[in-house]
Amino acid sequence: MGLGVGNRVLYKLALVPLNKYPFFLAQLATFGYVAVYFSILHFRYRAGIVTDEMLSMPKAPLLVVGLLEALGAVCGMAAGAVLSGAAIPVLSQSFLVWQIILSYLFLGRRYKFNQLLGCFLVALGVIITVASGSSAGSLMEAGIFWSLLMIVSFLFQAADTILKEVIFLDAAKKLKGGSVDLFVLNSYGSAFQALFICLLLPFLSRLWGIPFHQLPNYLSDGAACFLNMGTVSGCEGAPLLPVLFCIVNMAYNISLLHLIKISSAVVSSLASTVSVPISVFLFTLPLPYLGVASSLPSGFIAGAVVLVMGMLIYAWTPSRSSSHPPMPTHLTSP
Repeated sequence: MGLGVGNRVLYKLALVPLNKYPFFLAQLATFGYVAVYFSILHFRYRAGIVTDEMLSMPKAPLLVVGLLEALGAVCGMAAGAVLSGAAIPVLSQSFLVWQIILSYLFLGRRYKFNQLLGCFLVALGVIITVASGSSAGSLMEAGIFWSLLMIVSFLFQAADTILKEVIFLDAAKKLKGGSVDLFVLNSYGSAFQALFICLLLPFLSRLWGIPFHQLPNYLSDGAACFLNMGTVSGCEGAPLLPVLFCIVNMAYNISLLHLIKISSAVVSSLASTVSVPISVFLFTLPLPYLGVASSLPSGFIAGAVVLVMGMLIYAWTPSRSSSHPPMPTHLTSP
């Protein structure tokens, strides 16, 4: 949960020096993480943590993981460019709904009434917290198409997490009780995602309002701003803030994948969701580089109470047939 809060706050801070180059930051995360993940995978292989048997796993499911992540990113970027900032966290609660539906269909998972009610209250708590702000706006302002497209993007992301859970479960059977190292999945999944993103770069650059023929110059200026070389103005805070975001974001992604591995995609989603109201509260504090702090939404307390109630209800009398420990164990802050 702590990493989730840090991820949201540092992303906002990282965009302070890179406010003109958010697309550069997105591509840095996509392609830079591939190099980092494979480097870690190499050292873990040399240390004997990753085995040849793990590396020989079928790559087709990992290819689908990369495709789903790329499609989720593309749809999310397209819709996010049109929707209001407050509408996106509200629509993002469809992610949890998709996970429950997909886990029911593909994992045969059955949920108790208290678990479904808890998930509903968690999502409702986030909606109350975010949508009560003065700048919440209406979901209908941008048109129903873009709202539906954002919901579809969360379908792709939810399918991605469920597929990862399936991969972990299948690997445990094939490795005879063992478990595939999460960096095998992370590395190859990220590599395939980068491949699909690369193929979609002309479309993505257009979404960000960057003519494709100007993309090399844009990325060059973005790199200069990231390194704060002095050739581009308005980059105060770089490279410290973007680097901090990248480090925390990688740790956050790894922790979520680990949570999927030891519990489930739904538990991972709930743990991530808790960070939303905490992040909203932190943005009301005088954080460096952000200037004037935002005001606390009028429904913040009510939303936070509903969210906590949802977490407690979900964790109440967990299923004995469940293969993972009770909810509170997984939601302990790192």
